[in-house]
Amino acid sequence: MSTVRERVHEHVEANPGVHFTAVRDDLDIATGQAQYHLRKLVRAGDVVAEEIRGQTHYFDRSFDPWQRRALAFARRETARALLAHLIEDGPLGAAELADRLDVSRSTVAWHVSSLADAGVVEKSYGDRGRVVVELVRPEETRRLLGEVTPSLADRLVDRFTRLVDGGLSDPD
Repeated sequence: MSTVRERVHEHVEANPGVHFTAVRDDLDIATGQAQYHLRKLVRAGDVVAEEIRGQTHYFDRSFDPWQRRALAFARRETARALLAHLIEDGPLGAAELADRLDVSRSTVAWHVSSLADAGVVEKSYGDRGRVVVELVRPEETRRLLGEVTPSLADRLVDRFTRLVDGGLSDPD
């Protein structure tokens, strides 16, 4: 394995769920070089590439599909904060999550639906038909959250979404 490919592989192992741009930028390699080595690692079975909610994430092959989905969402700032609240306080209502995260209910609904589709959380209906959100695997989710930190690009996209979402809901 080439030195660059080894560096790419080590970076993916150290940063489960990393995006292509982070691999390229963190390792300071050319776009074509990153594409080439990631493609070779995926074909060899050393790295798994998975598209989750429109973004391709790269993982060491040791992660199972559920873990890959959970890690991908843990790289997204709002989803990560939502998961952290559920870890700390157990099941919470969607309205409570929106208040705690200081985002609109539609933003919470999108993240909860995405997380539920991925099997990371479950939605149920509590008092008066209100949505209650609960982690499917709380201990494993806690462990996986400790393995990742959202990248700058992840945080910027999430904050832009919040800004647009806030502007759309502002009646002025």
